Formats: sequence, C-alpha cells, structure tokens
Amino acid sequence: MTTAPKGNRGPSAGPENRRALIAAAREVFAQDGLRAPLSAIARRAGVGQGSLYRHFPDRLALAVAVFDDNVSELERAMPHPDATLDDLLDRMIAQALTSTALIELIAAHQDDERTQRLGDRVRGLVARVVEREQTAGRIGGHIAVDDVLLAISMLAGELSRTLPDARAEVARRAWSLFYAAFAP
Repeated sequence: MTTAPKGNRGPSAGPENRRALIAAAREVFAQDGLRAPLSAIARRAGVGQGSLYRHFPDRLALAVAVFDDNVSELERAMPHPDATLDDLLDRMIAQALTSTALIELIAAHQDDERTQRLGDRVRGLVARVVEREQTAGRIGGHIAVDDVLLAISMLAGELSRTLPDARAEVARRAWSLFYAAFAP
C-alpha cells in the first residue's frame, strides 16, 4: 500500500511522521530486505524523503528506531509478575520473524553506541526475567543471562539466513532446544 505524501503541516507533524516512518520501515524491510530503497519507506509512510532523512539520516538510524520500538514493547510486557521466559522468547521470536533484514544491519554495527544502548536495554530486561524464572524454579540455576542472550542471538542469526516460509518452523524448533537446555 503506497500512500501519497501529505501536504506540509510543519513541525507539528514530526512525531506522527516519525511513527509512520518506523512502521513503514518495519513493513518494507520485512518484505523487500535490507536493500529496499529508502524512498519506498518514505512513500509507504506517506511522507517525503526529506522528512525521512530529517528523522533518520541513515539506514542504521532507522533500524535502531525500529528495534527501539521492539525493545520498548518487550519492556512494557515483561514487568508483569506472571510474564515468563517463554513469553519473552515468544515475543522476541515474533519480532525477529519480521525483522531479519534489520537484525543483519544491527549485527554489522555492534560497536555503534546506538546499537550498544539497545543491547544494554535487552540485557537488563533478560536479566530481570532470568532472575524471576530462577526464583520460581522454571529455569535452572545454571542458566546465565549470557546464555539466554546467546540463544537469542543464535536464533536471530539463523532466522536471517532462513527462507521466509521456513522461519516460523525454524523458530519453533530452536525454542524446543532452548527449552530443554534451560530446564531446571
């Protein structure tokens, strides 16, 4: 679905345009991969390319914004006392299934401070969930935060190399392996 650019509404349209660009980037990159033209994202968002570049000067900035939204969604969902590691991994898998192209870009820029900040947020989230799960006896005390992060990283990498039609099955199989490894 391509939307015609809206008339210039000035600075007040900034936050709405930014949200539209992030949503469009998520869709376009999921459909066309990392090499999708940024102009296609601007068109899908219904804004001009100038607006896109004002908000996101490069592809990495756009990828970081998409992942920032993903991490914020996880942070909102996981503080609930009944949220489990299963819930966290299910949500992360769902996000990874539609973000494989962006995962590659983020992985290629691990030394960038923007991606490091995202990594720190994910680490903190995983640490809280692992502690809660170990206290409840749902995962073994031998499981470290780095083990869960490694599993997530392995899965994200594998999904990025898997054909789109097979990703859900690969994710299901990987989670079965993680579940067995994390058991108390």
